Amino acid sequence: MEVYGKDKDLNAFFGLVSERQERVKRASPLPDMEDPISDLSRMLHPEGMRLVVSAVRDETPSVKTFRLEPPAGSGAGLPVFRPGQYVSLKAKIGDVWITRPYSISSSPSDVLTSGYYELTIQKKEGGFFTGHIWDLWKEGTVVALSGPHGNFYHDSLRDSYDIVAIAGGSGITPIRSMVREIFAGDLDAKITLLYGIRTPDCAVFSEEFDMYAARYPEQFRVVYVCSEPDDTWRGSTGFITASCITEHAGDVKGKTFFVCGPREMYGFLDRELDALDIPRRRIRKEASGEPVDIASEPEFPVETKEMTFSLVVHMGNEARTISAKAVDTILVSLEKAGIGPDSQCRSGECGLCRSLLMAGDVFVRPDGDGRRAADKKFGYIHLCSSYPICGVVTGENGGSSGGSNAGGRTI
Repeated sequence: MEVYGKDKDLNAFFGLVSERQERVKRASPLPDMEDPISDLSRMLHPEGMRLVVSAVRDETPSVKTFRLEPPAGSGAGLPVFRPGQYVSLKAKIGDVWITRPYSISSSPSDVLTSGYYELTIQKKEGGFFTGHIWDLWKEGTVVALSGPHGNFYHDSLRDSYDIVAIAGGSGITPIRSMVREIFAGDLDAKITLLYGIRTPDCAVFSEEFDMYAARYPEQFRVVYVCSEPDDTWRGSTGFITASCITEHAGDVKGKTFFVCGPREMYGFLDRELDALDIPRRRIRKEASGEPVDIASEPEFPVETKEMTFSLVVHMGNEARTISAKAVDTILVSLEKAGIGPDSQCRSGECGLCRSLLMAGDVFVRPDGDGRRAADKKFGYIHLCSSYPICGVVTGENGGSSGGSNAGGRTI
């Protein structure tokens, strides 16, 4: 590389002003209506998308994979993402718009080479949203969803090359995205996967994982841990304990742990990982979503469990009073009343439903309290992780937080 002398560099710098002035004189007086940077930004970070279900694949009796692509002839592309991120689905069920986040189970390379996302969804018995998906999603169904979001991904500047991934149930989906990206050549990492399953037929993507493990044993290893084995099962049994981790992953020193699964699994694994003295900075957890029974949380004020409170909602010049159960998040109460504020993660993480508490009080779930220190000081909450413990008042104030389209509301 040629290195210029000090005098030559200074003379070139002083000439910049006159050169810029000459270019301004030669420029057209008409405004340039093209804005390629904004166009790129909107493509990479869309506020919303409408995609079409192009294929449906049965993974297990209770799990399906849905492939989503842009409408034919639209010329639209899909924004790329980091393996492990999620999208938020939005659907109208009755008169109510509902949102739910789901991890992308395909890889960013699948977007670049084939132009699709895959969402792998487990049907929940009695589930409001998954029942809607099972009943209505078929080839040709148009689906509304957000762009990719989330913090559950590998960062080479922060995380180690050697990963121990611990997944349970449908928590396998973001891990599958990472594994596919490794073997597409765009994620430089090594993974030991400990996959907790309830019964032998619950393992999703097992054929794909076994294929990778056979072809690339130095870069990928998978261990299935079955909690309810039958007579034919020959693998590991029970739960993923500290001893199970060290038996299959070896020395944990310097490794990064990615944990994704049901909420109950998180509490159990917290104790097991603590027993191994793994620093918290080495543990990545996917947002766990809303708890099924908030009243069972140790710090929840159980005296309010059966109570219903008044929630006054101000929307512009209009005000509505609705009922809000103490065991429902404020977001859920608003949705039940037909008021669907923007939401994304539903775990207190992203800040899209950030709101200002002006009157009343709420219980904020400790493991879903993703607020900034300033927000806690000045009374902001996230609707998706806040539960009313008395009457509250809500309204809009046009503030912002978190994502580019995160709106503030007053409560």
